[in-house]
Amino acid sequence: MAFRSPRAPDAGQAKAPVTALKMLWPFVMRQRGLFAAWLIALALSSVATLSLPVAVRGMIDQGFADPARIDATFAVLLLVAVALALFTAARFFFVSLLGERVVADLRTRLYAHLLDLDQAFFERNRSGDLVSRLSADTELLRSVVGSTMSVALRSTVMVLGSMAMLVVTSPRLAAFTLIGIPLFVLPLVLGGRRLEKISRQSQDRIADANALANETLGAIRTVQAHAREPYERDRFGGAVAVSVATARRRIGLQAIITAVAITLIFGAVTAVLWSGAHDVISGDMTAGTLGQFVLYALFGAGSVGALAEVWNELQRAAGGMGRISELLVETPGIRGPSQPGTALAKARGSLAFEDVTFHYPTRPDSPALDGFTLHVAPGETVALVGPSGAGKSTVLSLLLRFHDPEQGAVAIDGIDLRSLPPDEVRAQIALVAQQPTIFATTARDNIRYGRLDASDAEVEAAARAAEAHAFLAALPEGYDAQLGERGARLSGGQQQRIAIARALLRDAPILLLDEATSALDAQSEHAVQQALARLMEGRTTLVIAHRLATVLKADRIVVMDAGRIIAQGTHAELIAQGGLYAELARLQFID
Repeated sequence: MAFRSPRAPDAGQAKAPVTALKMLWPFVMRQRGLFAAWLIALALSSVATLSLPVAVRGMIDQGFADPARIDATFAVLLLVAVALALFTAARFFFVSLLGERVVADLRTRLYAHLLDLDQAFFERNRSGDLVSRLSADTELLRSVVGSTMSVALRSTVMVLGSMAMLVVTSPRLAAFTLIGIPLFVLPLVLGGRRLEKISRQSQDRIADANALANETLGAIRTVQAHAREPYERDRFGGAVAVSVATARRRIGLQAIITAVAITLIFGAVTAVLWSGAHDVISGDMTAGTLGQFVLYALFGAGSVGALAEVWNELQRAAGGMGRISELLVETPGIRGPSQPGTALAKARGSLAFEDVTFHYPTRPDSPALDGFTLHVAPGETVALVGPSGAGKSTVLSLLLRFHDPEQGAVAIDGIDLRSLPPDEVRAQIALVAQQPTIFATTARDNIRYGRLDASDAEVEAAARAAEAHAFLAALPEGYDAQLGERGARLSGGQQQRIAIARALLRDAPILLLDEATSALDAQSEHAVQQALARLMEGRTTLVIAHRLATVLKADRIVVMDAGRIIAQGTHAELIAQGGLYAELARLQFID
């Protein structure tokens, strides 16, 4: 039988952090209505703001000088202030909601993308770090869209508008003002470059602390069993201290930049005000005109300072977006064919491994499988036995398409798995692991995970067949009882029977058992063995065996060592042959 190996896709290249901020734009464009409403409110609030100094000038020059016009000038000032308040509130509402929706969209997209990545990716990345990127880094981007972007555009409009009105109000004073602006913008920009690097380091240290906490809480039973709570507290405290120290450097630099900006801005405004005061005294300028000029100068200087602050915030956000973009450009090494091939309906259950060689990416020097060839007939039960590291679990991983072989091929019903989408392959397989996954939800939902459209009656029937109905019915809430994180409310044997009920409900033609009874007591093992017998009936079964009872029920026993098959046959035949199986049977299988 010949198989053709499809070519693996090229991995995407990560973008630079600043460039990565551009990846937010498509998410913003999905909210065109909110984006347009924000722009309109921004334009109106900017017009109202730029109109305020003109109203103040009229109030000073006309309202104070002419009692008949005092009411009108103050009414105009109040009207401008009310318009400014309304349009500013509208701008805040639209841009804040835009930020919420963009970040929610980004977070949903990132989570969906992570679910599609292959096992090799998760072997080289810590789950705690991924959760940090999914939460902390996306939260950082919320301020970019919901605040920084708005401040940047509003400040740009205000700088341009204020500069134009400064020239209209007093060309001579405007010239002095425009000359001073570059002098205090330059140090702010230079400081922002340094801030980008420190901000990325700060995000990385937060991710390290989150990853440590995630690992420790996930193994809390082991931690408490070894009385290592003080040790873990010290470890987490150390990680947090490092993150705080890094954040302190970032905050210190940002504080220095802010202090420099405020000093330069108000120093420039004071100098301009001093010069304008001499013009008022000499009669070259009215007091209202000077007030108008000062307000425009304050608006312009404040907006320039805000732009410098925006630049610093963008440098910080660039680090977070860079970490997110590194994930978004990841491409799964395991994927479906580019051209639709043969569809795999309900499989008969014929399995074939043809001269398979495979190395784990984390262990490139040691083959997990080396020239491995195995054929399993439909409905046959084959037990895989061998010492640790023999490659037994790798056989199951390749069959599930968690990885693809480097050489040779794996097939179901004669179809190379690489010519099929991974989800289509996995739909033919039910898995019962040695340490089953129990989700922090109800017993009913845990069983229904095998087939989401199953009815309550089908869920209960699967539980009865898995010897799980009795203990589930005894729970106060029955099938609606919350099982706790990782099934904390259940014993090991009960967790196994939930997993078996899930596999029964899935009703797949191929069953993979990573020995489900190796860590159970005799009573639990008896119940689980009865459930497994019902589950295995009529299905092609590959089982990693650690107990004699499982081995004796197999139609064939395959003995593995160093990624190769060294013997196969029935229990009696292999015992008669002696060798590795006889030694394993004496030490491992026979108590």
